[in-house]
Amino acid sequence: MKKQVTVLSLVILLSIVFVGCGSAGDEQAVVAEPVIADQDLDTEEKSEEEGTQIITYLGEAYEVPANAERIAISGALESMEDALVLGVEPIGAITVSGEFPEMFADIVGQAESTGEKIQLNLEAILQMQPDVILGVIKFPEETLEQLEKIAPTIPISHIASDWEDNLMLLGELTGKEKEAQEAIDGYYERVAQVKEDMGSQYDDKSIVAIRVRRGNLFIYPEDIFFNAVLHEDLGLPVPELVGAAQAQENVSIEVFSELNPDYIFVQFEESENVDTPDVLNDIQSNPIWQSIEAVQNDNVFINVVDPLAQGGTAWSKINFLEAFVDNLLD
Repeated sequence: MKKQVTVLSLVILLSIVFVGCGSAGDEQAVVAEPVIADQDLDTEEKSEEEGTQIITYLGEAYEVPANAERIAISGALESMEDALVLGVEPIGAITVSGEFPEMFADIVGQAESTGEKIQLNLEAILQMQPDVILGVIKFPEETLEQLEKIAPTIPISHIASDWEDNLMLLGELTGKEKEAQEAIDGYYERVAQVKEDMGSQYDDKSIVAIRVRRGNLFIYPEDIFFNAVLHEDLGLPVPELVGAAQAQENVSIEVFSELNPDYIFVQFEESENVDTPDVLNDIQSNPIWQSIEAVQNDNVFINVVDPLAQGGTAWSKINFLEAFVDNLLD
């Protein structure tokens, strides 16, 4: 795409405040109005000799450079996880509390920050001169329009059921379609093997995956977060509380204890609990929590994969499946 990028100098750190949850539920973005100085900034123009390609993603067609080597990821931790699976090193990536998370160390060696997941830095992205920007569908339209002025922008889905499309998109952009398909096929082959090994061992057991966020317990529908692995892929029984959930839902410890699960997978990320850093200890010392079957039988597994894992991505599914095997089958 021949793109004249005469972008105004963006003297702003655009703030995006999210409520809700990432791949494990719906997030809505609220964006502060940008303050833009009327000053031209020279940016390299994509030459027609480079050529373009049309990529179809979730029913939408996007025109991008045929050789998209400079990829910036903004807001989409899902794409960061996909980059891990395919070994793609973006030129721009998301930081958490000002640093690249350790789980992404293998792909961010040459990357610059595009801002926090909840605080987009448009000026930094502009200076990177990316070929393609991978945003997120939770961005409001005006944010996507600002990004599109810099480079072709594809808003990535945070919906767990789109994980294959997300991975294949990055594979198509980077010439790693074969690797992407192999990762998908390998996952399903592994699921089939695990189900065979598991047999009926857990057919009458209640297994739940929860997150601790902002000092509260959150559960998810059966096709969201790690529940998709447990209940859709492995076919494990769906607990009533999970089956009734419509999205990420805050539940009290009293309500959760009524579920009385046999096994609990807990994800606790410090950056998501900055105002309640001791909440996990508080939960574990609560007599109501201690009365739960899983707790009494030492069947509570905390952060079996990196707590930043979004849950509904190839990386999350592959690694959580192995964690399930390590903790419940070995």
